[in-house]
Parts: sequence; C-alpha cells; structure tokens
Amino acid sequence: MFTPNQIFLIVHITVSVVFLHAFAGGLATLVRVREGALARRIQVASVVGMAIMAWATVISGTWLIYPGYRAEPPAGAALEAYPRAWLMSGDATAWWHTFGMEWKEHVGWLAPFLATAVAVVVLLHGDAVRRDPRLRRILGVLFTTAFLATAVAAALGAAINKVAPNDFLLSAGVPDLREPFSPL
Repeated sequence: MFTPNQIFLIVHITVSVVFLHAFAGGLATLVRVREGALARRIQVASVVGMAIMAWATVISGTWLIYPGYRAEPPAGAALEAYPRAWLMSGDATAWWHTFGMEWKEHVGWLAPFLATAVAVVVLLHGDAVRRDPRLRRILGVLFTTAFLATAVAAALGAAINKVAPNDFLLSAGVPDLREPFSPL
C-alpha cells in the first residue's frame, strides 16, 4: 500500500513524463507545417496539452511534494525524515539544496509560463504561425527553453533524491497544505 506522499510523488512523476513527451509532439507541429483542419487541431492540441501538463507538473511538485521535503524537524528528531534539513546540515550536501532545489523551486516555473505563451500564440494566431517561419522559430525557441528548464529541474530532482534521505515518503502524514507558502 502506498503512503499519501508516495502517491503524490507518483502523480508528480506521471504528469512530468507526460509533459516531457508532449514537448516532442508540440515541437514537431511547430517545425513541420501541414495544411488542413486536422493538422491545425493537432497543432493546437499538442501545444495546449504541453502547457496543461507543464502547469500540472509544477503545481504537483510545489504543493504536493515540496511540503514534505521542506518540513521542519522537531528538536532532537532524526534528520533522515527531513530531507531539506538533512541536506542543509552538512557543508558537502548543502549545495544540493541551495542550488539544486532552488532551481527546481524557481527556474522550473518558467516552463508553464513559456509553454502557455506558445499555446496562446498558436490559438490566437494559428494561420500566421503556419505562414511565418520566423514566428515558428521564435515559438520553437520558447518551447525548447521550457523543455530545457524542466529537463534540468527533473535531473536535479532525481539527483537530490539519490543524495538526500527520502524517509518522508514513507510517513503516513499528509503535508499541511494550509501552511503559508509562496514558491515565487
């Protein structure tokens, strides 16, 4: 049986994988232009799908996974159940939080904004996107930047999971979502 924190992690990883795969479909529709109503629907569905998955990825990571990661240990508690505190307790491991997790918390949020910008341009100016190769290149750069920000965040998340203890995933406690928190 899974704990709530393990279920949250599975949800986050699932939407992240769908997001990364949606990138390929969205970028393909920007690089290779096809005419017709079906091609237009596929292009719109691809870029809107990537934007939705980007939002689902950062929201699930920020409000479902991160509260368990950043929980403050009570006085005298073993730090293995508190990954952030454990990482910050050592000079050799503090970098993983101060750079790695900070990237995930802040730069990772670029992805949904950039993907949404591409989706809005395709929705509102689809004909111009199909006609203008320069516009498609600009959108492709935004789309790729969103992908790269997410890929770096995913790689850092995987590395942090290898370095920091993940005992909090086994606890039956659910993160307190009422606690004030601003990722930005």
